[in-house]
Amino acid sequence: MNRVLIIGAGLAGSEAAWQLAKRGVPVRLLEMRPLKMTPAHTGGRCGELVCSNSLGADVLTSPAGILKVELRKLDSLVMMAADRSSVPAGRALAVDRDRFSETITRELEGHPLVEIFREEVSEVPSGPCIIATGPLTSGPMADCLKAMTGQEFLYFFDAVAPVLARESIDMERAYKGSRYGQGEDYINCPLDESEYDALVEGLLSAERAMKHEFERKQPYFEGCLPVEIIAGRGRDTLRFGPLRPVGLPNPSTGREPFAVVQLRQDNMEGTLFNMVGFQTNLKWGEQERVFRLIPALRHAEFVRLGVMHRNLFVNAPRVLDKALRFSGRTDLFLAGQIVGVEGYMESTAMGAVAALGMDRLLKGMDPPAWPRETAIGSLLHYLSDARPETFQPMNVNLGIFPPLEKKVRSRTDRCQEVAFRAERAFDAFLENLVD
Repeated sequence: MNRVLIIGAGLAGSEAAWQLAKRGVPVRLLEMRPLKMTPAHTGGRCGELVCSNSLGADVLTSPAGILKVELRKLDSLVMMAADRSSVPAGRALAVDRDRFSETITRELEGHPLVEIFREEVSEVPSGPCIIATGPLTSGPMADCLKAMTGQEFLYFFDAVAPVLARESIDMERAYKGSRYGQGEDYINCPLDESEYDALVEGLLSAERAMKHEFERKQPYFEGCLPVEIIAGRGRDTLRFGPLRPVGLPNPSTGREPFAVVQLRQDNMEGTLFNMVGFQTNLKWGEQERVFRLIPALRHAEFVRLGVMHRNLFVNAPRVLDKALRFSGRTDLFLAGQIVGVEGYMESTAMGAVAALGMDRLLKGMDPPAWPRETAIGSLLHYLSDARPETFQPMNVNLGIFPPLEKKVRSRTDRCQEVAFRAERAFDAFLENLVD
């Protein structure tokens, strides 16, 4: 059988390699890190997370939870690594990012059908290939893909939140607790009205890192806005967004604070915590100055400060088919965020889609038809049927699933019905899938 070349060992590339190898298809996985680094990565392991350590909600009353069920049913390597390296995060699935990427790397290196090479690929090769170079695709490869598509890549700016040392948090000014009393997985840093106003003013007056005019004109992804951009949309925007205090009463007063900054565990030892919703483009010195306006963080030790980076993605409705194959080449698939999905799990799912499509291609069969009712099928439908003129990256959400036959008013109940329908369709899909 032909060896499949996979370019990029992020979440999508790693998942694609795993799905192919466990179906008996030999894989050559090429990754340029650590020989050539991106603006956001820090090492060379497979599946390294560059933004949050949270993989999103892990309950069936959320679209993200539905997607995780489907990935687990596919025996996903990324989900296996996440479950093995999970850290407390309430109803979300968060991971120790180092153990997470170490697990993915170890499993791939130990598989007899997977070869990993460290080298940059600057041209799209001939033969069976999956391109999973991600939103931080290197310049030469991006130029090659631009030439193949005959159009410029689309792109937006994404941001990373700071991480700080647990021992530097003033617990006399903070308290543990998850929203609505569901455990004690988060550290909450309360703000009264004057402290909140000082933080907002600090964010608005702080100097940002990007200076070039062309960067200022580029769009942000609405699902991952820098905290200073949110603050600029109105005085109360933050406290009705990432700093909302609802369901987080302060044990010392019994009342909800005016606003609250939540910190989420970032490693299994519980020595590192990240600032939830505090993606930022502020200069590093300004980050330390402004974030220390939060009373519980006045002496915080920041082990990683926030950064901004550009994310590339293709105009999927114009250049990809429903199986993620590149227009004009049946043996070339794209996978991951570069296809126009947003989110760790969404990228992982697109790696699985490309792998199953490639597996069928090598066996002389058509790519599988993913059920529209499923989370994966709904994402693929969005990528193929969105308007090319206004195409933007998409997370899994209720809006992309087909409507229910009956009207359900409660969002929770509606999501539950969507989940039951998706699981039935996905189980039938797996039964009919020919390996």
